[in-house]
Amino acid sequence: MTAHERRASASLAAIFALRMLGLFLVLPVFALEAARYPGGDDPVLIGLAMGIYGLTQGLLQIPFGMASDRLGRKRVIIAGLLVFALGSFVAALAGSLTWLIIGRSLQGAGAVSAAVTALLADQTRDEVRTKAMALVGASIGLMFALSLVLAPLLVTYIGLAGLFALTGSLALAGVAVVIWWVPAEPLQHKNQPRGKLSEVLRHAGLLRLDAGVFILHAVQLAMWVAIPALLVQAGLPPAQHWWVYLPAVLASFFVMGATLFPLERRGYLRAVFLGSIALIALVQLGLLWAADAPHIAWLAFMLFLFFCGFNVLEASQPSLASRVAPPHARGAALGVYNTLQSLGFFAGGAAGGWLVKTQGVPTLFIACAVGMGLWLLLAWPMAAPGRKAP
Repeated sequence: MTAHERRASASLAAIFALRMLGLFLVLPVFALEAARYPGGDDPVLIGLAMGIYGLTQGLLQIPFGMASDRLGRKRVIIAGLLVFALGSFVAALAGSLTWLIIGRSLQGAGAVSAAVTALLADQTRDEVRTKAMALVGASIGLMFALSLVLAPLLVTYIGLAGLFALTGSLALAGVAVVIWWVPAEPLQHKNQPRGKLSEVLRHAGLLRLDAGVFILHAVQLAMWVAIPALLVQAGLPPAQHWWVYLPAVLASFFVMGATLFPLERRGYLRAVFLGSIALIALVQLGLLWAADAPHIAWLAFMLFLFFCGFNVLEASQPSLASRVAPPHARGAALGVYNTLQSLGFFAGGAAGGWLVKTQGVPTLFIACAVGMGLWLLLAWPMAAPGRKAP
């Protein structure tokens, strides 16, 4: 990478990191803390509050990406981050679960992922774009892991409202990054044939990745409707949940570094990718086995395995999407990909809350295992990188 490309990649990954850290900080503690609000005795409403962010973001991801083509990437990113910050501060001031839902929906309305990804594509050459996309994906995985460690500690001192206020502040910091660190965007984008949405939706390789990112983030959100409560049932108070999260997170990043990138260089990315999907499916069965009588050591081991699979998938999927997409339809492809990711958040939160309320925690983990198993079947025909994707 050139110095310009390194600066672009690092600064745009930082925008993702600041925004996703704020989002993820509330995830490990939301189900427990939201129960203290009026209306918080309904798991369906809690799941809706967790996941509605993904619905509004999913609906607006493509419009924001299209607006960035016309108005400029940086303008749209700044506007989206300001909307996200507004939603965070609304949630911080919420006095009921209804206002939490409103705040979360406003957060999702700041749908800048497609615009940020498009700007990264503008700033990098084809031969280094995969590395740049992988850096963004890895930053998201890192922020999720970090949030699981920090959230139980922070909520003890500043509460859920304080976490939302911190989220808004991180979004404003992202605005500063856009203004002062991100390199200037091209004065005008190159004229080239625009890819049709219908073309993207007929591409088998992209559809597999779109389905996968939806399922992965639906399972991620659904799991965390139940995980905090299981840790409490196992005898670990929320303020000490980081005792489980921190070792699991750090060990999983070591495993990812020792497997993903070396094996990718040797041509084994497909095997690692499929193995990670299967691993998360097995984790759901392990959590199912422990749902009735959870034990801290077993839950810690399951979370370690989950992070091993999740971090590999979160780092590799955006890279694969950028490589599989036809160059002239890359913007449309990434818009659809980010939309499905956002809708996965919504579906996981809403479905997770409904399953816990109506069917119980064991059924939640069965549903997650079935979802991952379905993804494994869909992903199995994927082509190895460098080969022609179907």
